[in-house]
Amino acid sequence: MRHKKFKIKGPEIAVILILIGLIGLIYSYAIYSSYPKPPNGALTSSNAPSSIKPSQNAISTYSVPASDPKYIIIPALKIFDTRIVKLGLTTTGQIASPDNIYDTGWYQNSALPGQKGAMFIYGHVSSWTADGIFYNLKKLLPGNKVLIISGDNKVYTYQVVSTKIYPYNNVNMQQVLSPIVSNAPGLNLMTCTGQVISNTSEFNQRVVVFTKLIT
Repeated sequence: MRHKKFKIKGPEIAVILILIGLIGLIYSYAIYSSYPKPPNGALTSSNAPSSIKPSQNAISTYSVPASDPKYIIIPALKIFDTRIVKLGLTTTGQIASPDNIYDTGWYQNSALPGQKGAMFIYGHVSSWTADGIFYNLKKLLPGNKVLIISGDNKVYTYQVVSTKIYPYNNVNMQQVLSPIVSNAPGLNLMTCTGQVISNTSEFNQRVVVFTKLIT
């Protein structure tokens, strides 16, 4: 008995190739989705930040765990004893931002004061009604000092090394969360800058100031 030969026609080959391609895409996406994702470059807040200045009593009685950063001081910008609040991630995987434009925020998965690696601190540039704590951040120059006071009142002095501007939707977070000098603990400060994107409350750039620990 002779067996019939089955011939695959051109359209059938195309369908098979498309199916193979789809299977490959699904497999690749499944593998990619299993990788841990880095924090998104655009920092966000679930609510509009407050423009009400904290009272002097709220600032002077502020406390955090001994090793956490408590206050930031930037003499060149006339920033003194500004609170540093702890920041985590939002439900969308972005680094949260402070609830008040007069506070700064420390990303809790970055380094502690004086610790190996880079400490990351974010502050608002402004609200619709007032300038934020980091309104003049882009004016810092190499050599300017940034002081961090920890919860146990130890003082850590950092020195500005460089400043970099990123597009708001293309911030290199691996770079931002790394020390600018590999053999020295770092502190990197970030805020919004540039122009407000039309019909949004979002700025189109981010400015990051990179510093290194000197004492």
